[in-house]
Amino acid sequence: MKILVTGGAGFIGSHIVDAYIEQGHEVVIIDDFSSGSESNLNPKAKVFRCGIQDDRVRDIFAGNQFDIMNHHAAQMDVRKSVADPVFDAGTNVLGTLNLLQNCVEYKVKKVIFSSTGGAVYGEQETFPADESHPTWPLSPYGITKLTCEKYLFYYHQVFGLPYIAFRYANVYGPRQNPHGEAGVVAIFIEKLMRGEKAIINGDGLQTRDYVFVADLVRANLKALEHEACDVINLGTGKETDVNTIFRYLNELTGANVEENHGEAKLGEQLRSCLSIKRAGAVLDWQPEIELSAGLARTVQYFKEEESE
Repeated sequence: MKILVTGGAGFIGSHIVDAYIEQGHEVVIIDDFSSGSESNLNPKAKVFRCGIQDDRVRDIFAGNQFDIMNHHAAQMDVRKSVADPVFDAGTNVLGTLNLLQNCVEYKVKKVIFSSTGGAVYGEQETFPADESHPTWPLSPYGITKLTCEKYLFYYHQVFGLPYIAFRYANVYGPRQNPHGEAGVVAIFIEKLMRGEKAIINGDGLQTRDYVFVADLVRANLKALEHEACDVINLGTGKETDVNTIFRYLNELTGANVEENHGEAKLGEQLRSCLSIKRAGAVLDWQPEIELSAGLARTVQYFKEEESE
């Protein structure tokens, strides 16, 4: 198949590109490199350097007959979305609409969309949250992702465009950007390896569902053959607090420094954990990488990068 991966130079997108190419698919990347990196690019992929709102997108669709669009390009920093919700909506909503219009016009057969489970549910009422949990996002980022899910439903109902929307938990792993993307694992690793102070927000008891990037890649492979339109959580179904993450990484990096706690961030979600029953039933998918093993692999990646 010929697959368009938006955000294919980014943390998650680049891993998906690698997996698709390894399976023999032809991959085209659209990325503006605002957070993606040249070093993440697969040399076998064709790359267009542009934003998803650009007029050039139409030419790219016109010049290629895409079977699938895997859409990972996004403004994904929750705090940036709070600071500049107009920019956030421009990228995440208008950019997605630009892509979907072209998908319809150029007869793309399916859209795979990266949504967020951590942000669309807001403060959870039940744990873990399944896909029927009320959606009351507490950030512009969460609102835009939920909005895109609604547009996907619209484009399916009106134009017959099939889709699958994955609501990701907190993703971590090799290639995560400790600067441009919100990811406490990468941030802590970089600071601990540099001997800098890693600050834990508040008491550190806020929890997240941490899923290793390689597990998400397997789901994105399975999605290529999935027929029904679906919204599916991808996580582990387990809560882990920030203090625990810090202690793992403190030991794995060999930093062995004292914990430093700062002020709690206003509006930060206290708990997040996703049910993955639907992913198991519909995609026959389960996470395979335990947290300790995933963190060890991530630290090893950062150490290898530093030594090069």
